[in-house]
Amino acid sequence: MLYILLFFVLAGCFLLGMTWMRIGLFNLSGSSLELWLRNATSTPVKSFIAGIFMTVVLQSSSAVTVIAVGLVSARILTFPQTIGIILGTNIGTTVTLEILSFDLSVIIIPLLSAGTVCLFFRSAKIRSTGFIFTGIGIIFASMNGFDWLSSPLTNIDHVRGLIENMEGNVFFSFMMGVLLTAVIQSGTVVTGIAMSFIGSGVFSLETGILIMMGSNIGTCSTALLASIGAGNEARLTAYAHLWLNIIGVLVFLPFIPNLADWSISLTGNPETQLAHASVIFNIICSLAVLPFARQFGQFIMKLHKKKP
Repeated sequence: MLYILLFFVLAGCFLLGMTWMRIGLFNLSGSSLELWLRNATSTPVKSFIAGIFMTVVLQSSSAVTVIAVGLVSARILTFPQTIGIILGTNIGTTVTLEILSFDLSVIIIPLLSAGTVCLFFRSAKIRSTGFIFTGIGIIFASMNGFDWLSSPLTNIDHVRGLIENMEGNVFFSFMMGVLLTAVIQSGTVVTGIAMSFIGSGVFSLETGILIMMGSNIGTCSTALLASIGAGNEARLTAYAHLWLNIIGVLVFLPFIPNLADWSISLTGNPETQLAHASVIFNIICSLAVLPFARQFGQFIMKLHKKKP
């Protein structure tokens, strides 16, 4: 019971770290990024690049999608302008996973120390930097905690049974990714936990890939919630985000072993293998749709019975 409680505490700390990092990043650049986004979405390719850039800066595809929904709701952007942004967010969010795959445990204490000191300053910029440093420190500390906790967790009968059900069960592993992300509201956190468990040998890379794919769909819940009462076009933006990930998962499901083999050939580090798999999956899905962005937008409007 103690280890399960510690798991939820670590998950909460991971989520807290991501939240603090995003707060700091948004405070430093959020308003200027929104203004820039309004002027950088004239074509699908420009919107695509803007989506990648904003997601890398804010470290949250959900945050960027919610911003896009808000701008559409305010009639600053139109639904077709957000297609490229959505395609870009799925790629931009993989940067966080690549960073998490590195062993940066030696910088945890310096980051937490520097971040804590910065939080006591009155300057908004220095305080925001403090949020960023402290958030990153908490994230890496949580990852180390999951690495340590994975072994005692697998000795608990219920947890072992859950993991055994996930291994070889495509639907169960996938739904775990969807539901956990919908509850936690962060696909990065869920995939980060999966990376730690893969690194400790708790479950296979294929199971981790299924959880990662499920988290891609689960993270759409944030934009769907934000679109409630925001108008028809804003809802279309949220639907486009959802359908992009659903279609990508359905296309990739038969090729999960191939995706795993490709990732293994790129690196011998199990945690990095899942990060690479996420990059490959999202890049292929987004680039495959990008040339047909306008047609994809028309498909979404037709599917949800909205006139172009």
